[in-house]
Amino acid sequence: MTHSAPAPDAAPGPVRLVLCDDHAVVRAGLRALLGSAEGIEVVGEAAGGEEVVALAARLRPDVVLMDLQLGTGMDGVEATRRITADSGGSVHVLVLTTYDTDADITRAVEAGATGYLLKAERPDELFTAVHSAAAGRTTLSEPVAHRVMARMRSPRPGLTARERDILGQLARGLTNRDIAKALFLSEATVKTHLGRIYDKLGVDTRAGAVAVAKEQRLLP
Repeated sequence: MTHSAPAPDAAPGPVRLVLCDDHAVVRAGLRALLGSAEGIEVVGEAAGGEEVVALAARLRPDVVLMDLQLGTGMDGVEATRRITADSGGSVHVLVLTTYDTDADITRAVEAGATGYLLKAERPDELFTAVHSAAAGRTTLSEPVAHRVMARMRSPRPGLTARERDILGQLARGLTNRDIAKALFLSEATVKTHLGRIYDKLGVDTRAGAVAVAKEQRLLP
C-alpha cells in the first residue's frame, strides 16, 4: 500500500512515461503492465543512467520510472539529479526499486525524486503513483514512509571526531588493518567504530558509508 494524495483529475492526454531498468526482462514486464493501464503511454525505455538522461532530454516525458542500481556507469540517483536539473523540474522521476535503506531513500529524495516505490507494490498502486508523479505529487511505499517517519522522529546522532577519522580512511580504500595502523587503534576497535558509523548513516556496507558521506559532505 502506498501513501499518496489522490490521483489528479484526468489530464488532456495520457501521462508520457520513460522506463529505466538495466534488466531487459523487467523493462518488458513493466512496458506490458503500464501499457495496459488507462491514461499512461510508455514512450521510451533505457538500460542505463547516461541513456535515460539523454532520452529524457530528447523526449521530455512527464515521468521517468527509475531503478536505482543500473550496473556500470551512472546510477539511478545521479541520473535522477541530472534529469531534474536539466528539465528544470518539469520531468518528474519516480523511483521503482528493491532497495529501501535509509541511505538509498535519502540520496534519491535529495537528488529530486518525486516518489519512491518498491517493486513489491501492486499494479494499481504503481498506476496511481505514476499519475501522482506526473502532477508533482509525492508518493512513498508504506515501508519507505515508515522509515522516513521513524528517522524524522528519532534522528541519528552525528559522527564523533574519531568516527569521522575512520570514515576518511575508509574513503581512501584502506582495510580495517590499515586503518588500525594509521590511527594507532586495534582492529577490534575499528570494527566497533565502523558498526556505529553504519548505524548512524543508515547503511550496511563500506561502499554505502562512503557514498552517504560524500552526499552529506562528511569527508574532509
